[in-house]
Parts: sequence; C-alpha cells; structure tokens
Amino acid sequence: MEMDASQEPILQTSQPAEARSTPPVDQPPAGYDSGEMSPEQKRTMIGIGVGILVILILTGLSIYYLGFVANPSDVTRIRDIFLIFLALQSFLIGLALVILMVQVARLINLLQNEIKPILDSTNETVSTLRGTTAFLSNNLVEPVIKLNEYLAGFAHMLQVIGVTRKTGKKE
Repeated sequence: MEMDASQEPILQTSQPAEARSTPPVDQPPAGYDSGEMSPEQKRTMIGIGVGILVILILTGLSIYYLGFVANPSDVTRIRDIFLIFLALQSFLIGLALVILMVQVARLINLLQNEIKPILDSTNETVSTLRGTTAFLSNNLVEPVIKLNEYLAGFAHMLQVIGVTRKTGKKE
C-alpha cells in the first residue's frame, strides 16, 4: 500500500525547527576525539614499529658480527669510518647552530626596529581615539540626551495641562 505525499503524517512539536535538528547518531560532535585511530594512522604506526624493529635487529647483528666474527683490522676500519661520520655530523650540527643564532639575531632586530614602532604608533592612535570619544561624549552626546529629557518633560507637562492629547501605541 503506497501513501501519497499528502497523506504522510505530520509531526507536531512545540520546539522550533532549529531545536529539532539533531546531529546524526553515527557521527561524533565536531572537535571530539574518540581515541581511536584512523586506518592511515594505524598503517603509519605499524610502519614506524616495523622500522624500529628492523633497526634494532640490524644493530644487534652488527654488534655480534663486529664483536665475535670480524677480523680486528676490519673492526678498526669500521671504527675509523664511524669517527669520520661523527666528525662530519658534529660539523653540520655546529653549522646549523650558527645559522640558528643568526636567525634569532635577525628576529630580535625585526622586533626592536620594526614591530616596536608599529606598536607605539598603535598605542598613540588608541589614546587619541580615547580622547576623541571622551570629547564627543561630553560635548555632543550628553547635551543631546539632556535636550531629549527636557523635551520629554515639556511634552508630558503639556499633556497634564491638557494642551495636547496622549499619543500612545495601541496593541
């Protein structure tokens, strides 16, 4: 039995339409972290875990090889290669630190010579605006409000005397 669109029951509620709309049950509210990982995050975590495991196994095998199997002359050659690698790494870290110090010096220079004057002029503008609003409030707004008070009082006095009729809105 098919129902026509005009025959569908209409639900009457006392709530406005905005209050009746509820979010879908299967979706959490925006910004909610359920603690579960997405499939991409799971794959990434598994990949990181496998990579760490491979590195640990290779390290263990190389320590075993160098300590028990390899010829002592081979071990000294490998040691020398690692020492050269460590010296190169130290040089690169030192270079990175020098570049970092130069960048920090440039940032301090920027803050002192460019940002500080902008902040000073902004503070000056804000204080000027404060003075302007105080002046307008004292010399324009307050007299207009007082004039409206006097006119309302005068109009009420004329109504009490009976010169004018009461003009009220009918609801």
